Amino acid sequence: MDKKKRTTGIVAFAILALILMIGTIIVKSPGSHESIRELMRDAVLHETNKISLFGLKNVNPGLISAVTVTGILFVIALIIRIFVIPKFKMVPGKLQLILETLVGFFENLAKSNSPHRNKFLGAYVFTAGVYIFVGTILELFGIQVVTTHGTSMALPAPLADINGAIMIGCLSYLVILSGGIAENKLKGVGKTLKEFSLPISMSFRLFGALLSGALVTELVYHYIHLSYGLPVLVGVLFTLLHAVIQAYVLTMLTSLFYGEVSEPARVKK
Repeated sequence: MDKKKRTTGIVAFAILALILMIGTIIVKSPGSHESIRELMRDAVLHETNKISLFGLKNVNPGLISAVTVTGILFVIALIIRIFVIPKFKMVPGKLQLILETLVGFFENLAKSNSPHRNKFLGAYVFTAGVYIFVGTILELFGIQVVTTHGTSMALPAPLADINGAIMIGCLSYLVILSGGIAENKLKGVGKTLKEFSLPISMSFRLFGALLSGALVTELVYHYIHLSYGLPVLVGVLFTLLHAVIQAYVLTMLTSLFYGEVSEPARVKK
């Protein structure tokens, strides 16, 4: 019986794949008002597709994405603090277990890399990691906004905008600097300033990784002959991989450098 079901499923999948393949051949591409070159250029520079911010100023879509993600996280945090945390039990339920595992992961990351000062570091890497993850998977929801030209577009990941990537890179660098100052005063400042290229490397690593996924997805969606099933696979795969990997990489680098500059200076005998 199981073998029959399996065979039926395989046949049904093969028929569906064949229908989609025939459809891609018969259906012609409707084209686009923008060439693929223009789409790629605008995905990086945001010169064409801008969004009006309450009629005050035209801004990059990345700024709207950043405000949206911040608002979503703030509301979720408020709900969890008011309705979920007071109901925590000694024997955790599923939601409590997920939250404790997530917080514990970043707390252990901070403690293992910065054993001397890690309370603030743990809170920061948790916040940064969650922001990067949620901001990246925002693309999967395809939230539509209207541009100043009257066309609609889906909100991109906030860190696929170079301004957002530079912001979080510089913020992480300032957190590292604060750890050096708190433990070693001026010596800590000197240790941190040695890594003057750190905010640039962190920013562009994050920006390049997230932008590459956005560009590949734009390329696939531009051609209707590739738009049957493939965008789902490409979009979900790139988005989830980048969300997890980039959140881990930035928080790990921040923890490592923070631990290095906040290590107490050895007293000479």
